[in-house]
Amino acid sequence: MLNPVSGTKRNKPPFRYDIVGSFLRPDDLKDARLQYEQGEITTEQLSVIEYEEIAQLVEKQKALGLQVITDGEFHRSWWHLDFFLGIQGTQKIYLNQGTGGQDSKTRTESFQIVDKIAFADHPMLAHFRELQQLAGDHIAKMTIPSPALFHFVEHYNGNDVYSDQEELFADIISVYQQAIQAFYDAGCRYLQLDDTTWGTLCSGRHRVHLRSRGLDPDQLAEDYVRLINESIAHRPDDMVIALHVCRGNLRSTWFAAGGYEPIAETLFAHAQVDAFFLEYDNERSGGFEPLRFIQDQFVVLGLVTTKHGGLESKEMLKTRIAEAAQVVNLNQLCLSTQCGFASTEEGNMLTEEEQWDKIRLVIETANEVWTQPES
Repeated sequence: MLNPVSGTKRNKPPFRYDIVGSFLRPDDLKDARLQYEQGEITTEQLSVIEYEEIAQLVEKQKALGLQVITDGEFHRSWWHLDFFLGIQGTQKIYLNQGTGGQDSKTRTESFQIVDKIAFADHPMLAHFRELQQLAGDHIAKMTIPSPALFHFVEHYNGNDVYSDQEELFADIISVYQQAIQAFYDAGCRYLQLDDTTWGTLCSGRHRVHLRSRGLDPDQLAEDYVRLINESIAHRPDDMVIALHVCRGNLRSTWFAAGGYEPIAETLFAHAQVDAFFLEYDNERSGGFEPLRFIQDQFVVLGLVTTKHGGLESKEMLKTRIAEAAQVVNLNQLCLSTQCGFASTEEGNMLTEEEQWDKIRLVIETANEVWTQPES
């Protein structure tokens, strides 16, 4: 059984109780977006409403005792596309319409490269500056999709601009290096790269599908670690960069299952990020054994699910942290939810009250596990 006084607190990211980033959109914000889409309000009016809702969200996070603050991705429709579409040389495309279960339909927006890609005047820089101002003495965390995911989605959709993969890799790296520096210059000291690519590479079914398309999953893993490492290579020393591995979270659904073993050595032993946010909320994520390849990075255990409102047992969470601590030193571990609460503006299938109950559970559990002051 875990000794509750054996862990130390942290005053810098990643925090012992942390968050992935996205939050359920309030009804007023959803209504405003609908009005905007129908031409009933202007872009400026929508921005004012978004700001007001983000300000309330920030105060809620502070009141709960979080050390890190996000804007909940309230300016975004998608967790990833809004960033990709802000990169010069990309445009939105629509794929074949699919169904998302029962009477809902899956949104089928994606992106495609239509010109040489470049980073300049990205709208999310202004979003971060806004958050930084609201955060005050709290750490403002920015979340963006990873460079590996950019390539993975781009490769699936294809383009007529880059015939040489190394040239494309070089331009993706350049875009991300500039983006990271631009966010740093805007005040960002805590950046999270969100990535469903690694969840895909953990899945036996998806690995078979990739091979059927002539792709080697193991080579992709090596290529994507290189892509991430070169993209973050010039980050300033006082900037923390985390990688969040996800298996899908659209409206409480998932698309990939499988433990981390297929990618563990390649990713954990060689990716030069400061922390990994890893899903561990159910059996789809496998056991903690693959964490044996972790070096000196932090591992933020996503033990609390965001896919439904039921609360996990605090004792069960402590037991699972103890199990993970048999593989990775307890003081390299932290706790969070398994993912955000709203990868898209539709959000997951739980209430706002249930969402905040989840955050409280993470905070309370972490405070009972990591009790000693940081030296």
